[in-house]
Amino acid sequence: MNTIPSIDLADFLSEDPSLKQKFVNEIGKAYEEIGFVALKNHFLSDKLVESLYTEIKAFFDLPTDVKKKYEIEGLGGQRGYTSFGKEHAKGKKEGDLKEFWHFGQEPDAGANLLEKYPSNITVEELKEFNSIGMESYKMLEKTGIYILRALSLYIGVDEYYFDHWASNGNSILRPIHYPPITEEPKGAVRAGAHGDINLITLLMGASTGGLQVQRKDGQWIDAIPKENELVINVGDMLERHTNNKLRSTIHRVINPPKEQWNQPRYSIPFFMHPRSDMKLNCLEECITEENPKHYEDITAGEFLHQRLVEIGLIKK
Repeated sequence: MNTIPSIDLADFLSEDPSLKQKFVNEIGKAYEEIGFVALKNHFLSDKLVESLYTEIKAFFDLPTDVKKKYEIEGLGGQRGYTSFGKEHAKGKKEGDLKEFWHFGQEPDAGANLLEKYPSNITVEELKEFNSIGMESYKMLEKTGIYILRALSLYIGVDEYYFDHWASNGNSILRPIHYPPITEEPKGAVRAGAHGDINLITLLMGASTGGLQVQRKDGQWIDAIPKENELVINVGDMLERHTNNKLRSTIHRVINPPKEQWNQPRYSIPFFMHPRSDMKLNCLEECITEENPKHYEDITAGEFLHQRLVEIGLIKK
């Protein structure tokens, strides 16, 4: 496999059972083999995508002192702005060459959550920033729900198994800005090799290049979807919950060739998290004699806390 497979959500949404099953088989096989797919016919319109990029570019173009007033102490980066170089990959000391923003969940009135999510931070300078950001958030969440339904069928649980846990979950939309590189980086890259923490990640903006995925044999391959496709990958929570049946693949964003250092890069991942009280215990359907249980029982909230400490966003 020299590139990530491309699949069509329209197959799953069709009324043709054979097309729906085709989609289930394609995404399941891809997630067992490489952990990544490129998805077309998702719920983000071209107009919404264009508006979102306009707003995030306008935000990152603001003066540093203006952006820093939205970097809120004590939130562990859960909402608002995180400045350049603060986050690093697990096991690395060098900060990644990026700055980013976090939009978080605004739960339904009757969600009955056991935890209280932090409020989103309003950017005063950009009137459309928050509304367009949250409209994009909802469309990505809707897309993610359908992906999880397909995966539920693939692993042999009820199609709607994830609906309760992922709807109103602790998901994050993270617009990222990788500024132009002005001097030789000392061991730092735009995003160090890592696996994602969450259930699945839906990524906009990978078409600008730099994203690489590690195959089972250790080789790195470029993940270059078509312009209108989302890159969607398995996170560590889903790998754990499926007892390694579905793979959370190590990936990275490499620095561009030197002649392209003056070009910024933008990407917009949506990290789909469940409610914090979801049990990530290995599913019985994924435990066999050949594949015995690999992980201790843990909740999503406990697992998230462990990982945020490891990547430097919160202290123990």
